[in-house]
Amino acid sequence: MSSSINRRHFLASATSVAAAAVAGGVFGAGTAQAAPSTYTPDWNSVDQHPPAPEWFQDAKFGIYFHWGVFSVPAFGNEWYPRNMYRAGDAANQHHIATYGQPSAWPYHNFINGAQDLAGNFVKFAPKLKSAGGKFDPDEWVQLFVDAGARFAGPVAEHHDGFSMWDSQVNEWNSVKKGPGLDLLKLFSTAIRAKGLKLLVAMHHAYNFTGFYESAPAQTDPSLKKLYGQLGPAAENQLWFDKLKEVIDRAQPDILWQDFNLDAVDEQQRLNFLAYYYNQANSWGREVVATYKDGMNGKGEVFDYERGGPADLTTPYWLTDDSISSSSWCYTQGIGYYSIQQMLHSFIDRVSKNGNVLLNIAPMADGTIPQAQKDILLGIGDHLKRFGESVYATRAWTAYGEGPTKMGGGSFTTPHAGTPQDIRFTRNKANNVLYATVLGWPGSSLTIKTLSSDRINLSSLTSVKLLGSTAGTYIDLPAPTQTSSGLTVTLPSSAPYGAGAYVLKLSFSGTIPGLRPLAGAVAFTDVNYTGRAGVFSVGDYTAADLSASGLGAGTLSSLRPAPGYQVIGYSGDNFTGTSWTFTTENPDLRVTGNNDQITSLRVQFNSATHFRITNATNGLALDSGGDVASGANLKQWTWDGSSNLQWRAEAVGGGYYRLVNRTNGMVADSWGATDNGSPARQAPWNGGTNQQWKIVHRGGDRFSIANRTTGLVLDGGGDVSSGSVTKQWTYGSSTNLLWSFTAV
Repeated sequence: MSSSINRRHFLASATSVAAAAVAGGVFGAGTAQAAPSTYTPDWNSVDQHPPAPEWFQDAKFGIYFHWGVFSVPAFGNEWYPRNMYRAGDAANQHHIATYGQPSAWPYHNFINGAQDLAGNFVKFAPKLKSAGGKFDPDEWVQLFVDAGARFAGPVAEHHDGFSMWDSQVNEWNSVKKGPGLDLLKLFSTAIRAKGLKLLVAMHHAYNFTGFYESAPAQTDPSLKKLYGQLGPAAENQLWFDKLKEVIDRAQPDILWQDFNLDAVDEQQRLNFLAYYYNQANSWGREVVATYKDGMNGKGEVFDYERGGPADLTTPYWLTDDSISSSSWCYTQGIGYYSIQQMLHSFIDRVSKNGNVLLNIAPMADGTIPQAQKDILLGIGDHLKRFGESVYATRAWTAYGEGPTKMGGGSFTTPHAGTPQDIRFTRNKANNVLYATVLGWPGSSLTIKTLSSDRINLSSLTSVKLLGSTAGTYIDLPAPTQTSSGLTVTLPSSAPYGAGAYVLKLSFSGTIPGLRPLAGAVAFTDVNYTGRAGVFSVGDYTAADLSASGLGAGTLSSLRPAPGYQVIGYSGDNFTGTSWTFTTENPDLRVTGNNDQITSLRVQFNSATHFRITNATNGLALDSGGDVASGANLKQWTWDGSSNLQWRAEAVGGGYYRLVNRTNGMVADSWGATDNGSPARQAPWNGGTNQQWKIVHRGGDRFSIANRTTGLVLDGGGDVSSGSVTKQWTYGSSTNLLWSFTAV
């Protein structure tokens, strides 16, 4: 089993829990959260910490690196210390052939130094260039600056238990053993000298919670410490003590942690958070703590490993990704993603309200391979020229448009976009909209999102193309807006080469409000102005409204998408007086509920019939007409027939029944639990087989999951008209996604 599969397994539950917290479809401009002067080690206190300070949201891009003892064998991946002990694993076989049996040639030989079977002396012992070696931390950091990073830092300890600083609690460190250098101090000094924020990455939670589960039991107390065998109480204390040392010695601006925090003693987690936040207060700095599991996301930033959400998501988030798909550390024959994949996925993630932390994989001697430098400098070229569309921007109310769908959770491959793909950002003043096109589109570009039936562009004053050097612009003719979009005339050929091209749309006032394709947008001012929050189908309490950046009792205008409705409540938790809005309302003062909505629900309007279209094949969900109960649901080319029209009627608990317009029957799972089982239809009986959870998956796409089985409706791929609609376990395939279009 590869390490990536292992990590997918270990992170699956963490990502699903976090997704429930952050992917509710709420997006708002956000307001600053005041920090307490003192924190105590309990959730009520640490939850008051502002998770993503303004500098972090401005920074967008950071770099870190997996470099350490595990870089010496340069085989497989950074989980070599674990896999060398797993009988039959490729790393185990390589280790036996190259070094000998792991029981006789253990992992700590790479730290202390030993000869391999060929007589070569191997040891993690990089030398500084000033001492005749190849390692120069200042050169590394200059590369990070040239790449456009605004924060950077090392993996200070990976799962292997080797500390990259002069630890007083762990003798297995880079000063007392190995290179004899305080690597964390060297990097911290170099990074701060270049004006970057310092990130320190700690992966040590897994050291004693499973990483070395196949390693032999140790009798030596020191080796027990390295291999995570001290016992729960001592290991949990050591976990905290290492973090305390890093905080005191490096004073990191970002303390990033890898998975398995939920296996660490909860009180020690709270001790860490309170200590870090109190120390930051004493330094007079705003800091960021990240997590993949083990925290609740209120005072910390959630990190998607190798991925990101499919749509705009709050709270503000982070992804850590690597320039290689095969390994986080250097290995012989390591492969790389293309510059376009890395650049376009970065632009996409920023458009969805996130930051990117990109990993590189230096060689054990401190050399950064040229192919890795090329990727970083390719990103840096874009940021040097077009950084105004990235740095210090904020996500807009739509992330973008185009055929290339990116994200959808952790472990989603970065994709290169096309000239038809556009991603949006806006300036903090909210009067400039940037449209980044992921390729040269030719002499004309139509931005479909900016169609006349979705946005009023009367306040648009100019559209310019960002020039090839920062601060220069190419004036463009006045664009034309129709119901198809905003059409911009461009030069007949690309005026310069670039990985992406940026249009700057300037407005005389704030950017006008955009009518959503799904769900609803709420605004704090009348006429769809002020702070905005995008809400997908779901229920939102006062706390949710505050998390969106709007706040309870602040709404002054509403824009439900066609076929949707908003139910507003004067009290929290859907209590008090209620008001139902099925159409746009530019001024809640007129209807007597301005600044009155404390909680709200966004639902499908049960009076509306929808065409439910599969994302892969474009076919519509089809009842087949006046058929018998139990008949299979099919798919058909849209022709306007009532057989292809459905109402989504709320039945409570966030579930819906799908009612066909022709026969009045509802979609029914028939209780099937096997992938590939047909979806059927029957008269409504109130059973859970006939209830469906409709989950927003980005843009105008949804999954439709059965309440009984959890399986989702499946189009089956590029099938012909008349094919059966099936059910399948939810995954990344577009076969499982559907759009709802009001008819």
